[in-house]
Amino acid sequence: MQFKLQRVYVGEQGAFGVLSKNDEQPFAVTLERTFKPSNEVVIPFGTHKCIRTMFNKGGYPTYEILLPETQHTLVKFHKGNLEEHSLGCVLIGESFHQFGDMAGIGNSKGGFNEFMEHTCSVDEFMLLVC
Repeated sequence: MQFKLQRVYVGEQGAFGVLSKNDEQPFAVTLERTFKPSNEVVIPFGTHKCIRTMFNKGGYPTYEILLPETQHTLVKFHKGNLEEHSLGCVLIGESFHQFGDMAGIGNSKGGFNEFMEHTCSVDEFMLLVC
């Protein structure tokens, strides 16, 4: 099983993308934090192994993205609507959404739950980031 995170826009309010499974159409949107000065993201392009774990802050099951040797650890998929809800993890939602003057993603709980259904609770999968 492979998931694909395709970034569609990267700017000061985050890196926005779409998430799909096994070359099917996207089923969710994503948001990652960007860092100044050049809107860098934590997860590099390429294929990464993801393993089943817990999101301790929220107390629910999720997946951790294992990154090549970097300073970033515990990069996970989780719920959240705005870039500030992540330190570099992938937030999942149902739609792109505007919160006043802040761009974000809407219905994160629904989007995250759909993502977990798509994983079929496997122990691991591969994630292609492009």
